[in-house]
Amino acid sequence: MQNHHHHTDPDARQKHSGQQHGNGHHDHHAMMIEDFKKRFWVSLALTLPILLLSPMIQQWLGLDWQFAGDKYVLFGLSSIIFFYGGWPFLKGLADELKEKVPGMMTLIAVAIVVAYAYSSAVVFGLEGKTFFWELATLIVVMLLGHWIEMRSVLGASRALEKLIALLPDEAHRVDGDQVEDVKVSELKKGDVILIKPGEKIPADGTITEGESNLNESMLTGESKPVSKEKGDQVIGGAINGNGSLKVKVEGTGEDSYLSKVINMVSEAQSRKSKTQKLADRAAFWLTIVALTVGFGTLATWLFLGKDFAFALERMVTVMVISCPHALGLAIPLVSAISTAVSAQNGLLIRNRTAFENARKITTLVFDKTGTLTTGEFGVSRFKSVREGMEDKEMLRLAA
Repeated sequence: MQNHHHHTDPDARQKHSGQQHGNGHHDHHAMMIEDFKKRFWVSLALTLPILLLSPMIQQWLGLDWQFAGDKYVLFGLSSIIFFYGGWPFLKGLADELKEKVPGMMTLIAVAIVVAYAYSSAVVFGLEGKTFFWELATLIVVMLLGHWIEMRSVLGASRALEKLIALLPDEAHRVDGDQVEDVKVSELKKGDVILIKPGEKIPADGTITEGESNLNESMLTGESKPVSKEKGDQVIGGAINGNGSLKVKVEGTGEDSYLSKVINMVSEAQSRKSKTQKLADRAAFWLTIVALTVGFGTLATWLFLGKDFAFALERMVTVMVISCPHALGLAIPLVSAISTAVSAQNGLLIRNRTAFENARKITTLVFDKTGTLTTGEFGVSRFKSVREGMEDKEMLRLAA
């Protein structure tokens, strides 16, 4: 599946510009989802009459709805589906060939191009059977898979936007005895900023004056406020407690901790997993096999004395049925949904291959007291070792 389906901004340089990028990519991604949705529903609506007008489907259903010129109606409806619904796959074919990495898009495109070209030739005089209904259903199924995949990826994109929203829009920059409000995007390394009680910290830096407790739970997972004083490091996006702080800015834009987290998730979304790479390799070899067996079928039937139209129909059949619907849908769909669901539950996946390998883990060892735990001791189990005294009696005496 193509990487262009993952639309998160890898360059969250500033809060101000980051929000613009985040919102822009969010809108762009939403527009692409809407585009695939429209292509799917239009193609599905046109596929229904194509199915009912196809001779093979009519034969299966015991119908006889043929009429003069019905093949031209089939051709017209299928042409709309091919050029409108199939456009993302034709574009994907061009992109993969340009990058010299044929994959799933190439396999899908080869199947629909061969089916459409051959069926069109049959309509206008070539002897044989049309493959319009196979063409239409293949495009509809693949559009559905892409639409669902993009919707699931949007969940991870929204998780990124929540991270971007952790930073405030403005900061209080200290210049001598003066304090001025400036946009976070205008902050630079070396600036001194004032953080009032209850405010969000606009940039990474070091405390030069004051002490307070900071809530960093959204960034580090620490459940309790962390005590900070002069000389301590602070992270942009953390929430200040009841003390005022002066902080010397050290990390802004892409150098900040928050931007690195955002970039990490963006890279995870754009990076293909081992299974996806395997699917693309399989698609590449399936394309080679489909073309080889297809032309081999043509040559074999011609060698056996069959006419060209008969041999060509068999060749097209082999190429059309070689496109595996399941391979094109299942693997990227599972990968995308797992990433999105994880992001929604606070688990940011940096490496999809590592995430896939996590299924082999049998033991997890954590050294995060106060993060995964409350940092307080408690009684998990009690048992009386005195004869004649039940556990409940012991508990009553202890109380």
